[in-house]
Amino acid sequence: MSYPEKYNTLIDEETWAFIRETDSWYPPDTTTRTVEEQRKVYNAMCRSFFAGYPDGVRSEDGVIKTPDHAVPVRSYILDETEAAAEVVYFHGGGFVVGGLESHDDVCAEICAQTKFKVTSVDYRLAPEHTYPSDFQDALECFKRIAETSKKPIVLVGDSAGANLAAAVSHATKKNKLRPVGQMLIYPGLDSNLDHGTFLEHADAPMLTRADTTFYKTIRTGGDDTLLKEPTCCPLNAAGFHDLPPTIAVSAQCDPLSGDGENYCTKIKQAGGHAIWHNEEGLVHGYLRARHTVSRARRSFQKIISGIQTLGLDKPLV
Repeated sequence: MSYPEKYNTLIDEETWAFIRETDSWYPPDTTTRTVEEQRKVYNAMCRSFFAGYPDGVRSEDGVIKTPDHAVPVRSYILDETEAAAEVVYFHGGGFVVGGLESHDDVCAEICAQTKFKVTSVDYRLAPEHTYPSDFQDALECFKRIAETSKKPIVLVGDSAGANLAAAVSHATKKNKLRPVGQMLIYPGLDSNLDHGTFLEHADAPMLTRADTTFYKTIRTGGDDTLLKEPTCCPLNAAGFHDLPPTIAVSAQCDPLSGDGENYCTKIKQAGGHAIWHNEEGLVHGYLRARHTVSRARRSFQKIISGIQTLGLDKPLV
């Protein structure tokens, strides 16, 4: 697969090695395959990058009952540690692929390094369940956890999961039970793909503008009017007041990178607290490179520190 020449300058060899390894499992043309095939190759790719659990972390599977159905969840606890806060994690995958297994080791490492309890949510996926099923699962799971937990809750998500985290934050910002912060990792938040980094990085490695269009179409069942809903694309919210402190971490070489910047700008313009980090030379999905790529390793530590800052209610710096 050949990519635009500019990426040879922006991306270092460690990251190219990660890209080539990913492409060998999940080729750039995967979105042209059936959803069943996409899930098969995505799951195989995630297994190939699985790093195991850190010492002392254990997990337990369960369900959270909602008005519609029971949502599978997986909770991560660090043995003999009293968690000062909790994380509710929403996985990425374009609302089409991914689940409890795809981000299993990521959640285990977040638990180990923050010492917070982590609950990963296996929300319903498209095309079997189009929007707003994914958002409803995310919202209801957060509500149930918030009702039973006595700890502050930080919402964390990557890619599509970051979209859901932001949507839940918007939906609960006036509620008594609401998150104390949100960590959005290479979030996709906009409905308009005809501007900014969507054009600048339309043919980036790992995720293209065409891929993003595909996922949005599958998620909504082709009903573009749904993209205007703020719980579908949070950058379409009428207001950005009263949102929790927010950290967005984007990858420079990613069509979605402008979403994190624009979202944080809107929060700050509304008087809120938000920080945007644009990680130089990194690409969409780099969480899987956190053990092999120096830039991704440093970014993951920044993410861990940010989650701790939000959960412990420390000032954003």
